[in-house]
Amino acid sequence: MHTSQSIKTLPVILALLGIAVTGCSPAQQEPAHGPTEVLVRKIEARPAVLDTELPGRTAAFTLAEVRPQVGGIVLKRLFEEGSDVKAGQPLYQIDPATYRATLDSAEANLAALNQKAERYRQLSAVDAVSRQDYDDTMSLLKQARATAETARINLNYARVTAPVSGRIGKSNVTIGALVTTGQAEPLATIQRLDPIYVDVTRSTGELLQLKRDLASGAIKSAGATAARVKLMFEDGSAYSREGKLEFSDVTVNPSTGSVTLRAVFPNPRHDLLPGMFVRARLVEGVSEQAILVPQNVIARDSKGQAVAMVVGKDGKAEQRVVQTPRVVNGEWLVSAGLKPGDLLIVGGLQHIQPGMPVKAVPAPQDHAAGAGE
Repeated sequence: MHTSQSIKTLPVILALLGIAVTGCSPAQQEPAHGPTEVLVRKIEARPAVLDTELPGRTAAFTLAEVRPQVGGIVLKRLFEEGSDVKAGQPLYQIDPATYRATLDSAEANLAALNQKAERYRQLSAVDAVSRQDYDDTMSLLKQARATAETARINLNYARVTAPVSGRIGKSNVTIGALVTTGQAEPLATIQRLDPIYVDVTRSTGELLQLKRDLASGAIKSAGATAARVKLMFEDGSAYSREGKLEFSDVTVNPSTGSVTLRAVFPNPRHDLLPGMFVRARLVEGVSEQAILVPQNVIARDSKGQAVAMVVGKDGKAEQRVVQTPRVVNGEWLVSAGLKPGDLLIVGGLQHIQPGMPVKAVPAPQDHAAGAGE
């Protein structure tokens, strides 16, 4: 009887002894874990050229609308649509018959008055005619000269010429069309394409911040490069030639709060055409003490703030709120939150949390930082 009860209670006693052993030595049961290894990069300040990429539109360097100075029937079109024309080149011939007849009449009247004025001059010298008659004749002669000159100008206007050199577009009138002075529609349009303008807009806030940074010394002027502008087409390809900044508009657009910046580019092959959408990269200045970090080590916290992880003085991971106003050469420019000498964690971010002990291992030079490493 006693033997049977002892056998039944033995497992219970062993179980209790096992619990007691386990509870007395937890350190011996759980394996010890050291600090998590992370790849770090020491923050160093270095000079960086600051530029801004802005959307823009191309515009003709010169734009001239060809309009008739006299009315009449168009007899000829003297140019090929889409061709290059020179200033003064004939473009249209308006029927000149009426203007030629007017000029002939004016010249005949002028010749008669010339003869009369000469006779009156001789007669006035011997007091054969009054001085008043002579003065009246000379006045009529001046009017006749003006009338003849006007008729000559109108006859010349019957041949419409190019006001500027450039590329002419399509003709808006055909042979046989009636044109009039002051008509709303131009006969054609001429645009000078080499060089060509690129107009971009910049917010007033950005311009003011740039001026403040330059005044405080946070950004050093780029000197000769400050006016340089590079251009990219809509498909992302780069335009082969550099332009220069011509001017900044003095008026703020009240609806957008922006000003217009105009750059001029050489365009000898006419790769740029008016109205094209492009992106212009403007060199603004040089930051002598720029802190640049890889884009993919910057995350966002629950408040939407940009954050980075660094190794704190106590050897633990520390989360820093940073300010990243722009991207420079594929890296974030950090204006606040990091300083030279900080150990920025660039690898192993997925294994750590703020406050965890970490072991800093220098990242290789060619290390591609990322939160997933």
